[in-house]
Amino acid sequence: MNQDTPKIFQFNLSGLGFVLTLLTIFMVLGAVGLGWLVNGFLILMGLVLISPAIAWLVFRWWLKRNLVEGNCPVCAYEFTGFNRTECRCPSCGEPLRVEQGRFNRLTPPGTIDVEAVEVSAKQIED
Repeated sequence: MNQDTPKIFQFNLSGLGFVLTLLTIFMVLGAVGLGWLVNGFLILMGLVLISPAIAWLVFRWWLKRNLVEGNCPVCAYEFTGFNRTECRCPSCGEPLRVEQGRFNRLTPPGTIDVEAVEVSAKQIED
């Protein structure tokens, strides 16, 4: 090959032989009566090409349905969790359960939540 010719005129046909061989095999199989084999191969290749797009759509639907964004009931820190799971608040460390799109405290049975109220100290005189 002449090294002085510009590279713009060079063609790379190395993959063309494989494509022509594959096309010839498909045509021969179709002529012999094994067209179902060619159709099955083409359907399989179509499924391989389209399955990532379908998987991405299913994953987005699942995330939209199961990802919950809300506030911690103890410290009001906003964070994200998965529905029907247990987690801890990243801010205060309170164990929480995610149910029906909300964060709920995990408390043992019999626990009574009390809210403290500040009372001003007043001297009572007798």
